[in-house]
Amino acid sequence: MPAAYEKYGISKELVQTVKKKMKDPVIKQKVTDLVENVSKQQLQNPAAVKTLLARISKIMNLSLTPQQSQGIVQFVIDQKIDPNNTFHLLKLWGMFR
Repeated sequence: MPAAYEKYGISKELVQTVKKKMKDPVIKQKVTDLVENVSKQQLQNPAAVKTLLARISKIMNLSLTPQQSQGIVQFVIDQKIDPNNTFHLLKLWGMFR
């Protein structure tokens, strides 16, 4: 069964690359600092998610195609993530273990 994110055109290879880069403490801290105060409303705003994605991609030195970016933005919006809800965060963590 394909992972939920694959329906959005997000490849397992891309997810593995991101996971590997997040093991670098410097990159992890920069990304953590960037998303630390992100609100549920921001994560439902396509322009805000796109900006956040662009900044994270730059930190990770990732080149995303427009299709990959759009898929990731739509995935984030469709998950209706509330960063203050532990259940939401656990659900996301489970998707990408």
